[in-house]
Amino acid sequence: MVRLEDLILFVRVAALSSFSDAAREAGVQPAQVSAAIKRLESSLAIRLFARSTRSLRLTPEGEAWLPYARQMLDAMYAGMQKLQTPEEEISGTLQIAVPSDLGRNLLLPVFQAFDERYPALRLRIFFSDQVADVFKDPVDIAFRYGMPEDASYIALPVAPDNRRVVVASPEWVARHGDLQHPDALSRVNALTFVLRGRLHDRWTFLRDGEMHSVNVSGSMMSDDAEVIRRLAVSGAGVAYKSWLDVAEDVRAGRLQVLMQGYQGESVPLNMICPHRKQLSTGVRLLYEAVKACCESQTAQ
Repeated sequence: MVRLEDLILFVRVAALSSFSDAAREAGVQPAQVSAAIKRLESSLAIRLFARSTRSLRLTPEGEAWLPYARQMLDAMYAGMQKLQTPEEEISGTLQIAVPSDLGRNLLLPVFQAFDERYPALRLRIFFSDQVADVFKDPVDIAFRYGMPEDASYIALPVAPDNRRVVVASPEWVARHGDLQHPDALSRVNALTFVLRGRLHDRWTFLRDGEMHSVNVSGSMMSDDAEVIRRLAVSGAGVAYKSWLDVAEDVRAGRLQVLMQGYQGESVPLNMICPHRKQLSTGVRLLYEAVKACCESQTAQ
């Protein structure tokens, strides 16, 4: 029989890559963490971690089992929250950080519907492409593209298979034609994005297991992803955007996906919060609503 506390410690050790850090976080001795992992390994009849004096890493079996361990904990916490807080009692203020383009064009209707359903819960929404620090900034949760860099965060997957696509307006395509190879991007006007002072001017693609990277340049750049989308819709050039950001534009005919034979970079969308205790009923319900919305944006 697998113990709940052993399961929790396994997930935190996997996130922190350290028995001592997981012990410190849980307020127990490192020996207790070690004993918990040994009990799990005995129950599962597999080795979860490869240990040495200098490093700790998951074994292939541990990596395979980790997603299932997380799912078990998520299901348990969801059930606990459901019992503890009826939906009609959801209240207070929820502060949310969301990327500008994604928030304005895809998630704003989700937030509006959520507000109508739970009028006692106030939503304070920050639309920005700057990465919010959920430990320091005045936000409770943040929706972020990419894999979280800090293992101490709680990250729930919203759209794990989301990728970038190259898009341009039908008018631009009529003038320049579709692009057949990533190298062609170096010869067109690329609308580039600036994040934290860094210009993202190297676009990467995958085809038949082979990676293709190309340096791009253009006459306009911006630190606001919504501006880049609008420029692309207006026919100013080509953009390398998250599929979630442009799915509605593509369906409406405002943008076209170019180079469909090449797979763009992976940009998974996650919901981030500082600690699992902050996964209140309201937060979980909003997470489910946002996830359902993103899942409806099926791949092109």
